[in-house]
Order: sequence, then C-alpha cells, then structure tokens
Amino acid sequence: MAIDKQHAHDLLDQLGPGQLAAVVRLLETMVSPEEDGDTLSNAERKAVTQADEWLKHNQPIPHEEVLAEFGLTMADWEKMGRDPLPEETPRRDG
Repeated sequence: MAIDKQHAHDLLDQLGPGQLAAVVRLLETMVSPEEDGDTLSNAERKAVTQADEWLKHNQPIPHEEVLAEFGLTMADWEKMGRDPLPEETPRRDG
C-alpha cells in the first residue's frame, strides 16, 4: 500500500490540537538538518572528546563496577530509575 500525501492530510485533519502540535514537532525534527540537533555545549563536547581519547588507552569500566564503589547493585540502579525521589523536608534558614 503506497502512502500518499492526501492520506497523511486526511489523518492530520482527524487530530486534536495537542496531537497535531506533537506531530508537527516530530515532523520538524525529521526534516531539520542533523547539525541543528547538536545541543552539546562546548564543555560537553570537550568532555566527550576527552572520554574518547581516554578510551583509546584504557579499558571501559563496567557500570556494575562503578555502582559497587558506591555500595549499589544494578537492581538498586533500576529501582532508582523507576521510583521518584522522596520529597525533601523544607529547611528553615537561621
């Protein structure tokens, strides 16, 4: 089945305002040049370059090993990704 522009237009006509806005953002992302997608700051770009250089001379450190240094396991890490942080009690200054 060939997808044609008219079919796309018909589908767009069925969307609500919020859905249409989401599709427009998606389409803008798809058609924009790749260089526009680069959102790294100069400091971030430098850090990536340094990490790449480090990896030329060193073995990567497994995630599990880094977590173990903090007394954590992969299960802890996954749980932290699922569960929201507890609410902090506001501090009183003074």
